[in-house]
Amino acid sequence: MTALIRYQLELLLRSHRLMPPALCYGVLMVLGLSGGDDPLGGHAWSAGLLLPVTAWLVRCAVTAEPAAARACRVAAADARRVHRADLLAALLAAAVLAAAGAAAVIATGGRSAAGPGPALLGGLAATAVCVLLGLAVGALCNRPVMSSGPFGILAALGAAVLVLMVPFAPAHVVVRALVRAAEHGELDLTGSVLPALLAAAVFAAGAVAAAAELAARRGE
Repeated sequence: MTALIRYQLELLLRSHRLMPPALCYGVLMVLGLSGGDDPLGGHAWSAGLLLPVTAWLVRCAVTAEPAAARACRVAAADARRVHRADLLAALLAAAVLAAAGAAAVIATGGRSAAGPGPALLGGLAATAVCVLLGLAVGALCNRPVMSSGPFGILAALGAAVLVLMVPFAPAHVVVRALVRAAEHGELDLTGSVLPALLAAAVFAAGAVAAAAELAARRGE
C-alpha cells in the first residue's frame, strides 16, 4: 500500500495536477485572512475552503493516469487497494495544504478570545472534519461511483455546498462553532466539535470503503 501511495503522489507531482487546487486554496487564503484577527476565524475560513479543495484533489488522484496504466496497476495489485491508495494520496496532499494553512493562520492571527490552546485544538479539529468530508465527497462523486466527468464535477460541487451549508452537517457545525467562538470567546469542543469530527471520520471511512469495493467489482 505504501508503494502505491508513493507512486500516486509522485504522479500527481510530476503531472502538476496538484497545482490548480493548491493555487486556488493559497489565493483564497490570502484574500480571506487579515492580520491580527482572531485565529478561530482564520481556521474556520481555511477549513471551509479545504472541503471542496480536498474533493478536487481526489478527482486529480483518481484521474491522474491513462486507462491502460491504471489497468496495469490493477492487474499487478488489486483494484480495491489501488483505489484506496489513490484516495489516501489525495488525503495526504490535502493534509499538507491544511498544515500550511494552519501555519498561515497562526502566523497572521492575533490573540484568540477562547485562548491559544482551545483555538488551536478547535482549528485542527475543524480542519480535519472538512478534509475528511471533502475526501468522502470526492470518493462518492468520481470514478467508479460516477463515471461521467462533467456530472461528477457538478455533483461534487453541489455536495460540498450542501455539507457546508446544511444545518447539523458536521462541516457546518464546526465552522459555525469556530465563528461563534471568535465572536463570543467560548468554544464548545466536547459538545459540538468533537462529535462532528467523529461523524466525519465514520462517514469518510464508509465512503472510501464503498468506493474501493465498487472499484473491485468493476475491476477499475
